[in-house]
Amino acid sequence: MMVRILSSCNLLVFASLACGGLVAQPLTSLAPMIERVAPAVVNISVSGHIPTPLVEDPLFRRFFDEPEQRDFDSAGSGVIIDAEQGYILTNHHVVENADRITITLLDNRVMAARVVGSDSASDLAVLQVDATGLTEMPFGESGALRVGDFVVAIGNPFGFSHTVTSGIVSGLGRNQVNPDPNAYEDFIQTDASINPGNSGGALVNLDGDLVGINSAIISRTGGNIGIGFAIPASMARNVMEQIVAYGEVSRGLLGVHISSITPDIATTFELPDTTGALITDVNPGSAAEAAGLQSADIIVSIDDQRVRDSGSLRNMIGLLRPGDRVTIGFIRDGERRSVTATLNPLAEAVTRVAPAIVPELDPVFTGAELTPNRTGNGTDGLLVTAVEPGSRAGERGLREGDMITAINQRRVRSLDEARQTSADARTVILQVQRGGRSLLILLRP
Repeated sequence: MMVRILSSCNLLVFASLACGGLVAQPLTSLAPMIERVAPAVVNISVSGHIPTPLVEDPLFRRFFDEPEQRDFDSAGSGVIIDAEQGYILTNHHVVENADRITITLLDNRVMAARVVGSDSASDLAVLQVDATGLTEMPFGESGALRVGDFVVAIGNPFGFSHTVTSGIVSGLGRNQVNPDPNAYEDFIQTDASINPGNSGGALVNLDGDLVGINSAIISRTGGNIGIGFAIPASMARNVMEQIVAYGEVSRGLLGVHISSITPDIATTFELPDTTGALITDVNPGSAAEAAGLQSADIIVSIDDQRVRDSGSLRNMIGLLRPGDRVTIGFIRDGERRSVTATLNPLAEAVTRVAPAIVPELDPVFTGAELTPNRTGNGTDGLLVTAVEPGSRAGERGLREGDMITAINQRRVRSLDEARQTSADARTVILQVQRGGRSLLILLRP
């Protein structure tokens, strides 16, 4: 009988003897795969200049004799993804502000590279070199990765050329890693050692396919502590194709304000799980409005791809271009529906992810003055007659003139109904009429 340990990568095999004991067979090495793909990873040396801090301050220039710019040299990594055209994927931050970019191959050939295009929001850039005899790395299916899969990182940490480290996929769909609020994040987390200089290098599976572009680490010292992040190959490929075709990335806009589904929100809307993104508002004149989407709809898929949360929805839409038509699957009043929307240019509006606000619920909404309002035209509710600036109600998004028509999907027409509905409720979601449109305000999601 054969017993395989770590069979997913065939690293260790034990065979039983006639006496019942176990002996170790020779370890299967990763060397053949590394030898095949390592020539596709390049070292990148960058030189350039950046503005000197405070140089725009006239008082600073008056009293300090500082140059307006400061020269810098840095290093990173890249991956050849088209040997015929000489295209190389790397990070935007590796080549940002570069005046000169030099590529060094595994065979020690050195050549100049130019920037085809760069996208700060995804932290990706495409370079091009004029060379023959290059080796390219095939794209893998990053969407098929599972936590626990074995991966290998190849790069240039601390200037040590073509360093190889191994580990597993520690997590998927990580966000809030980049401090830039406009960044698009869907990181693969790995414990394969990633250090300064690995940026732009390859994260590969055991078949030697590119599944990620190493991008960031979390560290208190600047060195590896086992928490590294890579941009999924699916995102990298999409951005690369746009840059090669158009020279830039142009993002589509759906035009919704969204929030992730918490367990409490799932309970309130009687959802089977926390998958999806809750629409809290729809921008007037947006693609979403034209398609008929409304606040309180829960988007669960885009073109039949599952939407995990608000971050994944933002990434999925952000990888599409203006004018693209998408099929949106959503839930309304417990019923699964779908619509088709044509995306607008991103510059027309901003899609905002609503923060998860979990304050202690106050039945009278501290800072807001509410009065029952009966119009007889179907919009009876609680009229917000005033909101104190800086108050809890104001910070949560209530405005003077708002009409609260429902709390937790229950109609309210009086303060007593509002108190009864929100009393001891772990989730408080207001349905509000504002300026002829309906939106949701999450007080306690």
